[in-house]
Amino acid sequence: MVFDGRAPRLSLRDVPKPVPGADQVLIRVEACGVCRTDLHVVDGELKHPSLPLIPGHEIVGRVERTGNAVAGLRPGQRVGVPWLGHTCGHCDYCASAQENLCDAPGFTGYTLDGGYAEYCVADARFVFPLPEEAEAAALAPLLCAGLIGYRSLKLAGDVSRLAIYGFGAAAHILCQIARHRGIEVHAFTRDGDTAAQDFARRLGAVWAGGSSDTTPETFDAAIIFAPVGALVPLALKAVRKGGRVICGGIHMSDIPGFPYADLWEERSILSVANLTRADGEEFFPLAAQAGVRTEVVSYPLDRANEALDDLRAGRLQGAAVLTP
Repeated sequence: MVFDGRAPRLSLRDVPKPVPGADQVLIRVEACGVCRTDLHVVDGELKHPSLPLIPGHEIVGRVERTGNAVAGLRPGQRVGVPWLGHTCGHCDYCASAQENLCDAPGFTGYTLDGGYAEYCVADARFVFPLPEEAEAAALAPLLCAGLIGYRSLKLAGDVSRLAIYGFGAAAHILCQIARHRGIEVHAFTRDGDTAAQDFARRLGAVWAGGSSDTTPETFDAAIIFAPVGALVPLALKAVRKGGRVICGGIHMSDIPGFPYADLWEERSILSVANLTRADGEEFFPLAAQAGVRTEVVSYPLDRANEALDDLRAGRLQGAAVLTP
């Protein structure tokens, strides 16, 4: 499925099977998650994608062929490809274990062709081995929704009571991780979205309500997954002194002004940018230990536009996944 930049729709096309370079692997795609970042690309909110583009960065598949400089991966092995698809390896950020902030990165499904296809190629350094026995569609959301949720939780620090704003793909995974760690989760959804609130409670949230609701509790941290800047002042009011508000998306509408008193007492606002390979090395074993179960709605590859429309309209519980 190809995005040409002229309309917020993808078109089904026959394209040549990609050929891996020396440091790449050719992957036969088994499943690819549909992420809100894909929406930001096709809706024009993330500028300057490499066009024409094959979107998709929650890729699960089997190695079909390896470049002649690749070691440690073998044909037939199940692997996953995340959003961060390449780094320069030598800028100040890469040299200081901050490769997520690399000055010359490549992003799967944005500046590099992704997984809305039967085949893709990927830099072998940024490919994660995945469990052989799990269902491919169930694994796909872990490659971004899971990893970004986990990185958001890391930035939140040592917390015992957590607020989550926006209960979609990332939140439904993070809620399970948090409960595994004994963290009390409170879920804030769109006002009136009782289905999402019921979903959050079913996954272990001790409370769920609308984003404009108030609770008597204060939170150690709040993580915002909904791309709504107006939630930041609300979250600041909800966290305790010294609490953190983590913005977990790559794009968010403008944050409205708020009184300095809401930020005072050492509250802070942080953003999450991309991921590191170390995040994956920590997260995938943790997800297995926590028994994370993703809830997915599968679509054939040629119905990618329908999946994007359902995500855009908020009609999904859990995550959408394309299966070639």
